[in-house]
This record gives sequence, structure tokens and C-alpha cells, in this order.
Amino acid sequence: MKTALVLDSRYTAHDTGPGHPECPERVQVILEALRAYRREDVVRIDPRPATLEEIALNHDATHIAHVAATARRAFYAFDADTPTCARSFATAVLAAGGYLALLDAIMEAEVDNGFAFVRPPGHHAEPDRAMGFCLFNNVAIGAHYLRRRHGLGRLLVVDWDVHHGNGTQDSFYAEPEVLYVSTHQYPFYPGTGAATEIGAGPALGRTLNVPLPAGCGDDEYVAAFENLIAPIAEQFRPEFVLVSAGFDAHRRDPLAGMSVTEEGFRAMTRVLLRIARAHAGGRLAAILEGGYDMQALGRSVPAVLDELGGAALDAALATPHPRSGVLEPVRAVQADYWDLPRPR
Repeated sequence: MKTALVLDSRYTAHDTGPGHPECPERVQVILEALRAYRREDVVRIDPRPATLEEIALNHDATHIAHVAATARRAFYAFDADTPTCARSFATAVLAAGGYLALLDAIMEAEVDNGFAFVRPPGHHAEPDRAMGFCLFNNVAIGAHYLRRRHGLGRLLVVDWDVHHGNGTQDSFYAEPEVLYVSTHQYPFYPGTGAATEIGAGPALGRTLNVPLPAGCGDDEYVAAFENLIAPIAEQFRPEFVLVSAGFDAHRRDPLAGMSVTEEGFRAMTRVLLRIARAHAGGRLAAILEGGYDMQALGRSVPAVLDELGGAALDAALATPHPRSGVLEPVRAVQADYWDLPRPR
């Protein structure tokens, strides 16, 4: 499979200040890791700034103006976690536009799949609020864009960041054509993402939250992907798979308490790529969310890119052995909406 990368040193311009975990070095580490990465079927795509009309697909005008106003200030903080500098607005617009450029390349069949290594991240940003390091919700903007610009219907958005993507959930909570899936440490920031949060109105069952206790690792995540997410996605039949790919569930990450390894991220990618191949013509686009240990980022990103190449797509995954009972609350709630086979 042909994979596109969106990666640009301009994403380092968003300066969060000394000691902040969501730092420019995250992009620098990925740039360095990919200089040594070799795959003949990888291409680079230049990002473009999103237009304000494209940002407005997910965010209200007051919020957009609030973020834009930070360009006139050397420092501004939306909250204790979400500081900006004078170049943050331009960087955030480039982050959203970088993802849209990737989506266009996939929809125009220039590539099969891809990964946008952008910052600031997006999945905590609500339609009217910046929070949790996030200014604009890149993956939500992308989902709206696929429907508006390319006329797609059913979209699968999978968020494997260690934190629940409250902003993405809010954007599609009552939307039956978008299946939002989140695996996350729980209870944990931002406090949302209980198994009982399943959507509203015509979209009941279209939100799939998989809250996991601290200490879970590859076994629990792979079991969730194989025994819950995959069978539900097979029934949903998405036309495109979007991935909020945070790497802060890694066992080395300083902000969380999970134990996922690079092999876990490989396995999750393989499951999602199989879903994309079966129902979406292979179309899958990942975007960077969290991940704050530089060594973990440098190892996990190439592992995911290896999987996107498709060479291991039909290789069997190791049988997971999750902790007893961790997935049962999710199964119990979602069984009213989906046919869920018993774990193998």
C-alpha cells in the first residue's frame, strides 16, 4: 500500500513554554525518526492552511475568533494546560489543513492511506472551546470535510489516545452516520468517556467508549480492538477510517498509567487497516494526538507506518489475554445495538 506523510518543521512554531509536555520537540523527534525510515511506497504531502470556512465545519465563529486573536499576543492561556504564542493560531490552522490535504490525497487515489504528524493536537477541542492542549479539533474537521467536500456517508473515527476525546465525541454524539470509538484510561482527564456514554437520539450505539483501568497494556487493547471494535465496525461498514493516534498509552509515557508497547500499536493499526480494506477501499488517515515520551514516539511511529504498508495485513495477531472483566461493562451496554460475538 502507498502511504502519505504530512510532516513539516513549521509545526514546531507553536510554543507552549518551558516544561510543557506538548512541546515542539515532539515533531523534531518524529522528523529525526523518519529521516532513517525506509519504505519505497511512502510519499510526502505538503500541508496547507485550512480556510476559516473549513474550521467552521466543526467550530463556531466566536471560538475561531478567540483563537485567531491570540496571534496578537506573545502569550495567552485558554486554561492551565492550553497556552499559546503569537504563532499558535497559524500553526493550528496548518495542522487542520495538513489533515485535509491528506484526506484529499487519499480520496483522489494518489495514496491508499496516510499519517499527518501535526501539532497542536485536537481531540479535546470542543466546538466552542479550546482545552487539553488542543485549539481546533483536527479529526472532527476532517470528518465533516469528508462528508461535505467528498460526499461520504458512514465514517469511523477511532481514538486510541490515552485520554478520552471529549471534543470529538461532542461533535458527533447525535450523528448516526459517524461511529466514534475511544479506548482510554478511566477515570482520568478529562473525566468523560464512561461506557454508558453511547450517543443520543438516532445515534444511540454510535459512540463506543472503552474505558480501561490504569495498568492495561497490549492484551487489553488488542482484545478491545478484536472483540469489540472490529465486530461493531464490520456491522457499521464505514466508508473511511479516521484515527486519532495518540501514543500516550505507551508504557514509557509520563502523563498516564498504561502499558502499551510498539507491538500493541502495530496490532491496533492492523485491525483498523483490515476494516478499511473490507469496507472503505483501504482508505485510512491517522493524525497525531498525544504522546509525550520522545523515545516512545521515535519507536512507535515507524511501527505504525510499517503496518500501513500492508505487508503484514493478513498475518495473525497474538491471542490477547486481558484482565478478567475489563471489557464486560462495554459489552453489556453495546449489546443492545450490535451483535457481539463472545471473545475467542
